[in-house]
Amino acid sequence: MKKIDENLLQRLQTLSMIQIKDENRDRILEDLNKFLEFVDVLDELDISSYAATYSPIEASAPLRKDIPQNQSEIGQKILRNAPKSEDDFFIVPKIIE
Repeated sequence: MKKIDENLLQRLQTLSMIQIKDENRDRILEDLNKFLEFVDVLDELDISSYAATYSPIEASAPLRKDIPQNQSEIGQKILRNAPKSEDDFFIVPKIIE
């Protein structure tokens, strides 16, 4: 079993860009190593007789047909709520000089 030591904890701290207080380091090391022990127990399970699945539920959501709709009034309704619009476009403040 691999263990997380102080060097690896320091590297994880750097990569995750978090600060671990000195008074919490021992507890965090202990918790992370307990987690790794749990994962090692899971690795011992023989799951070769089970088929790989991506979902425990065998149902799927019904899909609608993707048929384009040409309803120009929708765009007009949206543009009516815009502070400024012109020729079916939104007018926005210039942000790049």
